[in-house]
Amino acid sequence: MAKAPSPGHEAQDVAKPGVSLAIIAVIACVAQFMVVLDSSIVNVALPSMKTGLGLSVDAQQWVVNGYLIAFGGLLLLASRAGDLFGRRRVFQLGLVAFTAASLFGGLAQEGWMLLAARFLQGAGSAALAPSSLSLITASHTDPGRRTRAMTWWGVAASSAGAAGIVLGGLLTATLSWRWVMLVNVPIGIGLLIATFTCLRPSPASGSRPRVDVPGAVTVTLAVAAIVYGVSAAPDHGWTSGRVLAALIAGTVLLAAFVGIELRTDEPLIPPEVFAVHNVRVGNVLSLFGGIVITTPLFFLSLYLQQVLGESALRTGVSLLPMVSVISLGVLASQRLIAKVGPRRLVLGGGLVTAAGLVWLARLPAHSDYVAHVLLPTLVVGAGMSVMMMPAVVAATAGVAPRNAGVASGLINMCRQLGAALGLAALVTVAATVTRHGSAPVVDGYRIALLVVSAAGVVTALISFFLKERVDTAR
Repeated sequence: MAKAPSPGHEAQDVAKPGVSLAIIAVIACVAQFMVVLDSSIVNVALPSMKTGLGLSVDAQQWVVNGYLIAFGGLLLLASRAGDLFGRRRVFQLGLVAFTAASLFGGLAQEGWMLLAARFLQGAGSAALAPSSLSLITASHTDPGRRTRAMTWWGVAASSAGAAGIVLGGLLTATLSWRWVMLVNVPIGIGLLIATFTCLRPSPASGSRPRVDVPGAVTVTLAVAAIVYGVSAAPDHGWTSGRVLAALIAGTVLLAAFVGIELRTDEPLIPPEVFAVHNVRVGNVLSLFGGIVITTPLFFLSLYLQQVLGESALRTGVSLLPMVSVISLGVLASQRLIAKVGPRRLVLGGGLVTAAGLVWLARLPAHSDYVAHVLLPTLVVGAGMSVMMMPAVVAATAGVAPRNAGVASGLINMCRQLGAALGLAALVTVAATVTRHGSAPVVDGYRIALLVVSAAGVVTALISFFLKERVDTAR
């Protein structure tokens, strides 16, 4: 049986005396906003980075993939470390790594310096993303307060993606590409000060916690290999040697990880976490959510810039209505979850999203923004908005506070894997449609959006497996 961490890791030990739960929620939301912002803000600045540092095409790809591989590979290890060694300690280590990497990358004089900074940023994000959510789930023990705090956490995450496109374009155009990195420094320093002021120091346990090192190494390498494989597939093809080798290695390592977890006395993922039915279903929903939420924004960004000729800044502004609807819908879902239950929200949201994507898939080569972009994206955003929080609530409700970190890490890992796999597969689909025959590039985008619509329907159907009554982990 897995040994439980010391009681010092329970909910009441997250905040210092006199610090309100609202302050804890703000710290968590700002950290999540920064992590998600950094995943999109760099994309707009890639051409300027290439010119400024003389990056090759492969190096440009690694500016993005290096971050994703370090982030995805270290998520589970960092999230479990938060449960065992203290959330404040791991959260602060993540902040230090992320902030230092942002400063180092912003001041980079050579390409390798920027790539190293992006890897370190990914490692810092792996600590911050699950820790930010577990700070909420461990401190907000009242279900109503927890749902409200998690709602604002969801708003921070949903708004940061488009904010990154707008801010990245604005900073690159008015200042320099370096500021897409340096902008994180004051935010990181402010969060560090807030954690020292508001969070209780990580308590010392009676016995030194032990980490499942073989399991941690195996799952880190497995996720990193899979993320690399799916990220490289659009450029090198799914049947290329490097892609197949990475995917096969990742699959074998995942199988080895499962075997290790079944045999160890102190598993990286305690069995009691997966004993909760809705946790299992919630993570599957997060996997499909990564596909449904991330992929349309990617293809819309390409459509607006490459087909309609919009600038990066105007593209971000064009997507703001959709992101605003998502943020407002996430806020509304806070009350709807209590009234209609997560199952109906995911079902309705998935079907509305699918319908909106079918409408959006009619994109013409010469678009009227209101009819062909604005209106369908508002429908898609409305559907997405009510799908997000029920999945997060399902995947964390009923989990003991001592396992809040690993539960949060699982959600983030599933969402990222879904986004990476879905994006790589659909970029390949779009390229195949365009490459064979005389089809224009927009035809590839249409087919890709129809496939995402089908994923929305699957997400809606998965909702039937959710239990309305929450099980409790022991």
